[in-house]
Amino acid sequence: MTKLKYQMVIQWSDEDNCFLVGFPDFPGQRWRTHGDIYESAVANGIEALESLIIAYEAEGDPLPEPTVFQIA
Repeated sequence: MTKLKYQMVIQWSDEDNCFLVGFPDFPGQRWRTHGDIYESAVANGIEALESLIIAYEAEGDPLPEPTVFQIA
């Protein structure tokens, strides 16, 4: 799916004892989901991103431009 070209940040949190998942290109809450192991954080992140995109489209809001890194 082309709409999944957004950054997904996965970071361990000692405080929460899990991996936190966020999407820097989307404004609002810093962390959107989590996982006890890295693989579940990735799967939950993909699901959260798909839901986020559906919510934007349902509201008629334009999706933010994904951050794209250019290789020199």
